[in-house]
Amino acid sequence: MDEITTIVTRPFIEFMYPDTRLYWLFMLISLLIAIGVIMITARSAGLSPQVALKQQLSAKIWWNASARADYKYYLLNGILYGLAFAPFVLASAEVGIWVENLAADIFGPQDEPMFSALAFRIAYTICFFIAFDFGQFLSHWVQHQSNFLWQFHKVHHSAECLNPLTAFRGHPVDLLLVGSGGNLFGGIMTGIFFYISAGQVTIYTFLGTQLLVAVFNMIGNLRHTHVWLDYGRLGYIFISPAQHQIHHSALPRHFNKNCGFALAIWDWIFGTLYVPKNRETFPMGLTTEPDPTWHTMTQFYWRPINLAYNLVKDGVTKYRNKQP
Repeated sequence: MDEITTIVTRPFIEFMYPDTRLYWLFMLISLLIAIGVIMITARSAGLSPQVALKQQLSAKIWWNASARADYKYYLLNGILYGLAFAPFVLASAEVGIWVENLAADIFGPQDEPMFSALAFRIAYTICFFIAFDFGQFLSHWVQHQSNFLWQFHKVHHSAECLNPLTAFRGHPVDLLLVGSGGNLFGGIMTGIFFYISAGQVTIYTFLGTQLLVAVFNMIGNLRHTHVWLDYGRLGYIFISPAQHQIHHSALPRHFNKNCGFALAIWDWIFGTLYVPKNRETFPMGLTTEPDPTWHTMTQFYWRPINLAYNLVKDGVTKYRNKQP
């Protein structure tokens, strides 16, 4: 009973948990960065800081139909996910233990660490982050390439206005895939380091969160805002908040671009990287015109299942019709 109570109440106190990007310290840092960016942008555009801040705090951004839907989905998804779906997400630590045992069976037990403690911590921190980021990218990219999986992922892209809670606007199938993808590859890397450290793995953390993941979370909240923070040429290495906003664009030239989370190298390898040369303006959502049907609870959860089922049914029908 206590566990259920914790799951049900967690969405309301998420800001207290360092393992989420909504942690109060990450939100505060994101807010300070956002204010700084708004001030600099306002000066270059000839606007007063007060006007620029007022534009970003407008009810058109924070209280439109899409934003209100985000708030509802955040609460409901947080409860449903914890109660019904979280147990099915691959756990990074469990994957790591499995990989360590597999390595021991193949190569024999590792009695002595292969690196010094400091070298190991630095290497593990970097390698885990790279592997975890790739797993998230691959899960995300596949959903953009597969017409079947896109029916579930399009729920996230139905947001027509962005705010930090838009990150939680996802169908459970989408959340399962992205969560498992990061944990699978991060877990594989963890298992490798479990083995080569002879069981003396020490995870380099910040407030209980993997160090580089925590650094990403400090800026990650700006990905789902209308604050244009562009990294310039560094956008070929790291995905900026501006590049992720482009990912949500309803314009065809932006479709399926910038699927990465922190690192841009995966998009470069897969041919989906889009680095803007200047600030761009564009509508967000699935189409250039608003579609309020995606802001209702029944459409959010049931419609993707129905669309995916129809795809499978049509595919089976076409296959049967081709048979002699």
